[in-house]
Amino acid sequence: MTKRSFSPGITALLGVQRHLLDKRKVGLVSHPAAVDSTGASSAELLSRTHGVRLAALFGPEHGFFGTAPAGAPVVETTYPWRPIQVYSLYGTHSKPSPAMLKELDVIVFDLQDLGVRSYTYVSTLRLVLEAACETGKAVIVADRPVPLPDVVDGPILDPRFESFVGSIPAPLVYGMTPGETALWLKKTLGMDVDLTVCKMRGYARNTARGEDWPPWIPPSPGIVSWESGYCYAATVCFEALPGIDYGRGTGLPFQVFGAPWLKSLEVCDELQELRLPGVVFHPHHYVARSGAFSGQAINAVRLTVTAPRMFRPVTTAVSIISCLQKTCGQKVIWCTAGTRHEFFDKLLGTDTVRNALMDGEEPDAIVKQWKQESARFAKSREACLLY
Repeated sequence: MTKRSFSPGITALLGVQRHLLDKRKVGLVSHPAAVDSTGASSAELLSRTHGVRLAALFGPEHGFFGTAPAGAPVVETTYPWRPIQVYSLYGTHSKPSPAMLKELDVIVFDLQDLGVRSYTYVSTLRLVLEAACETGKAVIVADRPVPLPDVVDGPILDPRFESFVGSIPAPLVYGMTPGETALWLKKTLGMDVDLTVCKMRGYARNTARGEDWPPWIPPSPGIVSWESGYCYAATVCFEALPGIDYGRGTGLPFQVFGAPWLKSLEVCDELQELRLPGVVFHPHHYVARSGAFSGQAINAVRLTVTAPRMFRPVTTAVSIISCLQKTCGQKVIWCTAGTRHEFFDKLLGTDTVRNALMDGEEPDAIVKQWKQESARFAKSREACLLY
C-alpha cells in the first residue's frame, strides 16, 4: 500500500470539505504557524479561495501575527492585505463577544498547539467553543499535530487554580490534537455546539516531523522548534522561578535550565542516575538573553528527548526541581526575589506539587499522587481520539 502524504486539516477543509464554508461568513482563529504544505497561511488560503467569505480574524496570545511577547496584551488591528478586522483574544477580551460574532456563520479554529494545558491556545479553544454555544455559531477545527500525542502526564486541574494558563479539567500534558481536544471538551463539559473536525491526512500520531509536513513556524516566540515543544512542559515551571534560567531568547528555549553558579556536571549526573524515561541530560553553556541573569554566562543542563512516547515531561519537571533543591538548596528555588508561588501553582494546576516539593518529598511519591486521576482521564480521552 502506498503511504499517503501528510496534509493538515485546513487542506481537507478547502478540499473535500469545502461545502462546509459555502455561502457562509467565516471567522478565523489563527496565527502564522498555521500553514499548509506549501507554507501558505490559513488566512491567506481562505482569503484567496473563491466563494469563501472571510469576514473576521481572531488572534490568541502573541497575537494573530505572532509577534507579542508572552503575557503581553494584544490590541485589535486590521489585516494588511484585506479590509478585515483582526480581533484580539488576549487583552480586553479572551472570549469572542457576541458583537464580534454577530455577522458570522461559522468559526474556523486553526492553531498550532502543543497539547499542554498551560499553553494558552487550549484556553482560547475552550472559550471559542463556549462563545459558539452562546451565539449559535458553528465551529470547524482544522486539525494539526502536537509533539507528544500519546503522552498523558501531570496532575488534573484543581478547580481552585483555574486560570487562563489552566482552564480545562485535564492533566498538564493531555496527549490530544486540537481537533481531539475540541471533541473531548464538547463531551466532557456538555457543550451544545455544532462542531466539525477536519482531520489531517497521512497522520498516525507521529512524534517526529515528517519530510512532507508543513514548514515549521514558531507558534509562539518561545517554541522555536519541535524539540522545544517536547520539553516545554518539563521546564515551563521556571517561568515562576526566576532563580533558574530556562533559555528564553536563546536558540534552545525550554530545552535548557541553569544559572551562573550551577554545578552542571553534578546536576547532570544526579538526573542521569534517576533513569527518567525517554530523556537524557547533558552539560551546556550559553549566555542568558532575558530574565534575572540576562547577559550572564549560564552553566546549564540540556534536555534531549530520545524517546518521545516514553518521555514524561511533568514527571521530569518534578525530578529536576527535587534535584536542584538537593544540590543548590531550597532557597534558590523558592525564595529568590520575584519568585511567584501562586503562578507556579496555576501552571501546575494545583498547590500539592509545590507543597510536596517544599516538604522534601521524593519525586516518585509526588508523581504517585496524580497517577490514579490520570488513568481515569486517559479512558475518557480514548473515545475522542481520531488517529
